[in-house]
Amino acid sequence: MTNDEPSRRSGNGFAGVVPVLISGAIFVFFLTLVPQISAGDVLRWSYDWVPSLGIKLSFLVDGLSLTFSLLISGIGTLVLLYSNTYLAGHVQYARFALFLTSFMLAMLGLVLADNLIGLFVFWELTTITSYLLIGFGHETTKGRRSALQALFVTGAGALALLAGLILLGISAGTFEISEILAKGDEIRAHEMYLPILILLLAGAFTKSAQFPFHFWLPNAMAAPTPVSAFLHSATMVKAGVYLLARMHPAFSGTDVWLWTLTIFGAVTAVFASFLALRQTDLKQALAYTTLMALGTLTLFLGQTSSYAITAFVTFLIVHSLYKAALFLVVGCIDHATGTREAEILGGLGRVMPVTAIAAAIAALSMAGFPPFLGFIGKELKYAGALAVASEPVFVAGAVLLANALMLAVAGVVAFRPFWRKTDSELPRTPREAPWQMLAGPVLLAAAGAIFGINPDLLQVPLVNPTVATFLGDPTDAKELKLWAGVNLPLFLSIATFVLGLLIYVIHRPLRNLLIRADNAAPNFDRGWDAFLSGLKAFAWWQTKYLQSGVLRQYIFITFATVLVGLGGTMLVRGIGNVLPDLTGIALRNWAVVALITVGTLIAATTRSRIAAVAALGVVGIGVALIFIIFSAPDVAITQLLVETLIVVLVAVAMLRLPFLDAQGESDHRPWDAVLAIGVGGVVTLTLLAVLATPLDLRLTEYFEVTSWPEAFGRNIVNVILVDFRALDTFGEIAVVVIASLSAYALLRTTAKEKSE
Repeated sequence: MTNDEPSRRSGNGFAGVVPVLISGAIFVFFLTLVPQISAGDVLRWSYDWVPSLGIKLSFLVDGLSLTFSLLISGIGTLVLLYSNTYLAGHVQYARFALFLTSFMLAMLGLVLADNLIGLFVFWELTTITSYLLIGFGHETTKGRRSALQALFVTGAGALALLAGLILLGISAGTFEISEILAKGDEIRAHEMYLPILILLLAGAFTKSAQFPFHFWLPNAMAAPTPVSAFLHSATMVKAGVYLLARMHPAFSGTDVWLWTLTIFGAVTAVFASFLALRQTDLKQALAYTTLMALGTLTLFLGQTSSYAITAFVTFLIVHSLYKAALFLVVGCIDHATGTREAEILGGLGRVMPVTAIAAAIAALSMAGFPPFLGFIGKELKYAGALAVASEPVFVAGAVLLANALMLAVAGVVAFRPFWRKTDSELPRTPREAPWQMLAGPVLLAAAGAIFGINPDLLQVPLVNPTVATFLGDPTDAKELKLWAGVNLPLFLSIATFVLGLLIYVIHRPLRNLLIRADNAAPNFDRGWDAFLSGLKAFAWWQTKYLQSGVLRQYIFITFATVLVGLGGTMLVRGIGNVLPDLTGIALRNWAVVALITVGTLIAATTRSRIAAVAALGVVGIGVALIFIIFSAPDVAITQLLVETLIVVLVAVAMLRLPFLDAQGESDHRPWDAVLAIGVGGVVTLTLLAVLATPLDLRLTEYFEVTSWPEAFGRNIVNVILVDFRALDTFGEIAVVVIASLSAYALLRTTAKEKSE
């Protein structure tokens, strides 16, 4: 049994009941906070998570986070109830329920987090849990590929997001989001504003599947239908939208914010709407309409007018209600018939009347018909589009086209399967879904109707306080009403109905045209496969040259990397005049330099291994003399002992090693010399640059003060090694012991081979 082929057995035990109770209790808890938040209160909790780094695990409940929390926990409760029957008797249902509940909790943590690091931790938890949910049917190639694709795309965006959040925290002087939002003028004027914005948008756009990262979301429909209803309509994909909404007060108001969000949002909305119309799989069609909604939400977040923000908040709620309902309806259809193909389904209204009614109400809200909440949201979207200071025609035109296409898709998804006549044979004999599966679509569709008829039920508790998180004043929210008078948004709504119905009538030939056009156009999903193939080919090429098995080549690449890294950094950043004054240096110092230089030249030019080892010993003795000159006799003695021991051991080892043909080594010597001189010069300049900077004595002073009171030792060096760096010293000793044992084993093996 695959992940999306529900069993007709029943009973999931505690795994089916406990998650529903947990999610329901969380939803009730957030409902109790509505009066406080609607009254203008903001609730905060804080816990010192990593005090040494100033990181707190802090949470914030305001209008925006409360709205998201109610959607997450409310829809989560209905989805978990639905799943208990949809996947009844599934052998892995306990695991599925754990993944889904964990995702819900991670998403709640994300929208409630008031600390940038805490937000990122929960962000990554949603990525991991969504990966587990998308790949729940891991026995199929499609399920594994879709899960990995979602993980890679959103994970890459998360890396950019992490860099942006760290830069934001450093630039703002705090990692608390509520404090950052109060510094909007400073952040927009900061020199790091543009890099931070680009990094944040990279994280948000990949998570919310904005063009050109849109391709992973439809593929994620490989997950079970309840997962699609929850993750990809109301929660996970809106994490990116939430991030943009949360940062809106601090980052909005600049041209780069306005045009980036407007253009990407408009392109995503229109492009996805056309792709939705070409789908015959009902679930895939809904997936692309989700992209349309995400693009529309992003588009309005680019604006700062009260109409645009009110439209964003209203459409956020509208979309969550009707999209979750329709996904669950599609699950009911699949559960009852065994198929989701629009060209096969038909006539289900007589045998599935409750499902048909729920689908009709949700689809009418999606299409924007009165008296549903979707109509109010559509009117506000047009008002918000027309309120754009620049290019209102472009924004309003994009919204009009996307809405008209959505109306046609709503007809394909919610009308044709139930009311059109068909002679196609279905895989199963259809019947009405159980009440546990009907509860979700019925309640969500009914909510869209109730809020449409009486929008005050939504205006005061949620819309006004959410708008206040953007604009600072709940009275800035525009009024939600079914009849706003005869105005341009009304005419645009009428145009939407006419154009949408026309598209629905001709949708089949239009679909064929779109399929031909899509086949001829670049395919982003195939492009992803090509990208992975190129990445693998590059990795193979890189491995071939970097891991050749030749020790000399390994050493050369390592030092070349050091040269490029250090040298490039010094060229870009500049080091100033760090050359020392060589006058006044004592003769003994020049003698030591000469000794080290001679030893180095002999080691580099001689063809005798023993002579090279002895020359390196001379270099070591020169270093020991430097320690003596600068009053460090204990370190000098250690250096002398180590050098003597190395010379003896290496000499003995050389006598036991087999003869190696040195032919061809001379070809590498010029390059080796260039590399050696380059690395030596760069390291020397780096050390001189370090010495030219003021010496930071904080560590020195710390060890001087704490050496005796805390470690009971007066020799600071010994105390550092034994107490403060105990584990580090132990690790170094372990490395030396392991290296010694390895050398002994190698020498012993070589000796046995020679004797044999």
